Amino acid sequence: MTATPRFTVDDSATDPQADIWFAEPAAFTPLPLDLLLAPPDSPEADELRTAFAPFLDAAPDEVVCQQFVAQVAEGQRLLAALREIGTVHCSIGLHRDDVDDTGSGASGEFLLSFLTLSWRDTTVASRVATAARAVASAEGHTHIEYLELPCGPATFSETVRTPSADSGLPPQALLQVHAHLPHPDCRRLVVLTLSATAAAHREQYRAILHQIAQSVSFDDPLAQAEDEGHGP
Repeated sequence: MTATPRFTVDDSATDPQADIWFAEPAAFTPLPLDLLLAPPDSPEADELRTAFAPFLDAAPDEVVCQQFVAQVAEGQRLLAALREIGTVHCSIGLHRDDVDDTGSGASGEFLLSFLTLSWRDTTVASRVATAARAVASAEGHTHIEYLELPCGPATFSETVRTPSADSGLPPQALLQVHAHLPHPDCRRLVVLTLSATAAAHREQYRAILHQIAQSVSFDDPLAQAEDEGHGP
């Protein structure tokens, strides 16, 4: 017997300006981009300062407090850079590593991942051509796969990137799994990217991204469900 899946509907699903809908698996926490990137003098910025106040008050000294502020500011710069290239959604994933390579049966460590959804403008073409072009001209993409999803054609690929020596980042390889889904208007596509440093778990991360991509809809599924509920 297979249990009926349960979904929690986010407020964004009822946004009249929404043009894409999707479902995230458990253990993903969306980041409130509008709140985190609010202008300094806006009510949203005041709300953000109020939310961070308990963390600052709990800091043992001024040094730790300033480190926390610096880390938040660095995160905001990263999110602002992502928004500039069309990113409209970010989530942090936290999963326990349940693959035991030691045979000890011990519980694994926690693994962090980062999910983004970004829009890309494209030249007018069929959706199949756009999906193929998304990876055909991309450098360094491997494990390329073409699928027909409920929302239409899509291509999947993956890349492994290592920060440059002068970037100031740890020299740790970053696995990125991508899904390219052309919009029905044939003028743009959405790119789902799941990033993680646990490159050894690429198969599991590919499965997660496939699951998310399978849920994508360019038509409001809530409206469809309502229409079906009022059918003859």
